[in-house]
Order: sequence, then C-alpha cells, then structure tokens
Amino acid sequence: MAGTVFDSSVLIDALLGETIVELERALKGGNGVVPPLVVAELVTGARTVAERAAIGDLLQELSIHDTPLDHWIAVGELRQRLKRSGITATIPDAHIAQCALDRDAVLLTRDAIFRRMARHIPLRVVAG
Repeated sequence: MAGTVFDSSVLIDALLGETIVELERALKGGNGVVPPLVVAELVTGARTVAERAAIGDLLQELSIHDTPLDHWIAVGELRQRLKRSGITATIPDAHIAQCALDRDAVLLTRDAIFRRMARHIPLRVVAG
C-alpha cells in the first residue's frame, strides 16, 4: 500500500495556515491517509463553523484508513511490545502508528512519541 499517514499534529498546523511541504506533496500524489481517530481529534478541536468546514474540505482530499478487528488487535499488541521496551503509548498514538505499519507507509508527524516508538518498531517517521 505505502503512502503517507497523517497525524493530527501536522494537519492542525496546516489548517492554521502553515505550509507543510511533505503534506502538500502527499496530497498532490493522492496518497494521503488519515487514521479514524485523527478525524475525531480534528473535529474535537474545531472551535468555529469555519474551522469545521476547513476540516471537512481537507478530509475530502484524504482517504480514511480502514480499521477492521485485526487492526485493533495489532494496536493492543503494539502497546504491549512498546511497554516491554519502556514506552507507554496511548491507544490513539498506538492506533496512528499501527495505521502506518498496516500500510507500510511513512507517518508524517510532529509528535516526539512516534520518534521514540520508531526506535523499537519498524515505524518510518517524517517530521512535518
């Protein structure tokens, strides 16, 4: 599958008007993917009707990662594996990382937890 999975940390900054080259490149290539929990994070943070509309417009350009039961089992196993390595990952962070792993995709993020995770799992992280 490959492509680029987007974390909310990058999408929020883009929605605030920041130009993020890696994000724009993935959007132009049509290979941007959003984890379902990132959608919830974005919508939760929308303070105005205009912000919600901007989120809706952005999401129209992206695919949503499919998360069947085996994905969620893998999320739990990933959290166990990371915990054995001394990293406590939240369910949302493990879900986002697992979406990238499921697709063999790069994770575009600004959140340092993912760089720590990548030292212990085959997660490819690009700082946006």
